[in-house]
Formats: sequence, C-alpha cells, structure tokens
Amino acid sequence: METVENNASAVVSWMLREGRFNTRMREFGRELCQRIVAAGIPIVRSFCCVGTLHPQIAASAYIWKRGESLSTRIPGEYGLETRADFAQSPLMAARQTRQVVRRRLDDSASFNCSAVAEFRGESGTDYVALPMVFSNGEVNVISFLTDRPSGFSENDISSLEEIAQALGILVELQSARRIAKTLLDTYVGTRTGARVLSGSIRRGTGETIRAVIWINDLRQFTAASENLERDELIALLNDYFEIVARAVLAEHGEVLKFIGDGMLAVFELQPDEKPASRCAAALQAARTAVVGVVRCNRIRRSEGRPEIRFGIALHRGEVYYGNIGAPERLDFTVIGPAVNHTSRIEKLGSELGRIVVTSATFAESAPEPLERVGAYNLRGIAETQEIFAPTMPLTTD
Repeated sequence: METVENNASAVVSWMLREGRFNTRMREFGRELCQRIVAAGIPIVRSFCCVGTLHPQIAASAYIWKRGESLSTRIPGEYGLETRADFAQSPLMAARQTRQVVRRRLDDSASFNCSAVAEFRGESGTDYVALPMVFSNGEVNVISFLTDRPSGFSENDISSLEEIAQALGILVELQSARRIAKTLLDTYVGTRTGARVLSGSIRRGTGETIRAVIWINDLRQFTAASENLERDELIALLNDYFEIVARAVLAEHGEVLKFIGDGMLAVFELQPDEKPASRCAAALQAARTAVVGVVRCNRIRRSEGRPEIRFGIALHRGEVYYGNIGAPERLDFTVIGPAVNHTSRIEKLGSELGRIVVTSATFAESAPEPLERVGAYNLRGIAETQEIFAPTMPLTTD
C-alpha cells in the first residue's frame, strides 16, 4: 500500500513548484484535482470556498467534477452562512471546529443537508471537508467526494489533509493579492489600482496624461441634506452615484473619486490616440447617465421620494496623474488647470440650468456637432470661455 508521502508528495511538490504560478483559480483547481486522482485518490468532486473582501461578494466557491474541462466559479452572497442548509453542513462544521469532518453518504443520520441527494446522484459514497487555516486565523474550507464503494481510506484522508494544508498557504497568498486588487479597484478605480499595485506608491510619482475630464455634481444638495432623513439621503446618493459611475465605467472611463455629492472621472487618451473616440465615449456616458436618472426619478416620484437633480461638465486637456498628499496618506488622482476648468464649467451649467455642458476644447474634438450655449467669464480664468452642450433632454423629469 502507498504511504501518505507517496500519495501527497507529488501533488504538493507540483503546487509549490509550478502550480503556484497559475493565478487563474479555475485552471489551477482543475489541474490540482486531476493530479489528486493521478496520485491514486479517487475523487469525483471537489468544492473550495474562499472568503474575500468585496462590497457585493462574500466569498468565491470553486467546484470541480470529474469529466469537466474547467472548475466552475460561483460567487457567494453575503448571508450565505446563515442559511439553514449551509449552517448545518460539514463545510460549516469544519470551518467552526478547524477539524476534518468526514461523512459516509450511507449514514443519513450523520449527514443531513440538501447536498446529500446531489452527491448520491453522482454515486458518491464518502465525503470529507478539510479546513484551510490562514495565518490571521481566517478559516476556509475544501471538500472532496469519492465514489469508491469502500469510501476514502485513512491513507487518503491523511493525504488530502496534507494537500489542504499546502493549498491553504497558496490560497492565502493569492487571496491577499486578489483582495488588495479588489479593494484598490473599489476605492480608487481599476487603472489607478493597477498603477498602485505595480509600485507607483511614492509621493510625487506620476505622469502627465491627456484626458477628457468629467465632473458631475448634485444640484440643490445642501437643502436636500438638511431636510432628508439620513437613510433617505444615503439612498439618494447611492442611486445617483450608481447610475453615473456605471455609465462612465461602461464606456471605459475611470472613476477617480467621490467628493461629497460630486464625482471626478477621466477618459484617458493613449499616447497616439485621437481625442474624438474618448469624447464620444464621454458623451455616450453622459447620455446614459441622464437616461438612467430619468428612469430612476420616475420610480422615486411614484414612491413619493425626492428626485435626483444633477449636472455634468466635460473638458479636454492635460492633467497630472499621480500621488499627492502626506507621506503617510496619499491620494492617487488628477490635478491641474484642466480639472479646475471643468469644475468651473460644471458650476456654470448649474446656473444655466443645463444638465450637460462642455468646453470649446471638448466641442472641437467631439465627433458630433454640439450646441453653442454662449460665452461666459469663469472664475479664475482670464479669457471668456465658449460653452457648448450636446443634444439631449434638458431636464431629468
């Protein structure tokens, strides 16, 4: 009979030497399970659940089944652990006790959860859930199912324990990087997050880029904030930011920050890129945002809730894109006269009652003719500025 080392050592060796370089968890999971089978442990199914820090997803689960080309990834929603079928499962027991939990499928009394029928349908005979304990005390779980009539041998269980321990180390390393990326994407944006992860973290490091600058702001927000209950105010802000941010992201813009009731975004031009394509993307995002707010306001009006009133300004120019702030607390953002110019235009748009306004610089690069609104003096800008507006609804009613 093979020893524990003979069953597990080849798999663990592959994980630590080659497998760890494959950060695509679905591919990694498939090959890991295939190597476990090749090592003489007849698994037919594996389930690995790993917690994460994500505003919408509590965990990611990966399922491998014999005969499938890839593992399947399933996002786990918040509150999953409180569901009765999950709370009573061996997975939760292994997580809570940090011990191996084994269940024979022919012993229904010791394994009473919704997965039993599915496992038996796959000719499963024996099931084991193993904890993967991270260095910070967090516990994730991996489980295996076999269809061998006699079930897992004690040697199999020991081998799977050894594999789970090694996997826990790799998962923790990959999970930490994935969490860091998710948090950066969530709080500073995808492109900015990639720059930070690549090492652009020193104060003063950055670059000058060409971009379309987008600033949007709520109208009459001060009065609304004084008259609305806290929860209603937060709900209004969330509805509003979700609509405008999704519109920008859908056109491959970068949302850099939320400032009170305002949002700053850029549509970065590549070195040799003509500005018309980025101007077109910004205009499409603006139209999508206006349409989204119109639809949202209809629902809000029908429910007797306050409506969203907002404005967008678009400008094109060069900005400094990089780290600014105190040594211990940096902000990766854009600054420069072009950003200030955009802010002034947005304030003017509010005075004019226009939802979307643009600078002449933006208008001359736009792929469509824009309406000339007039010439105005902007605070802090010496020359009179021509202001334009795209053809779109003039109100969000």
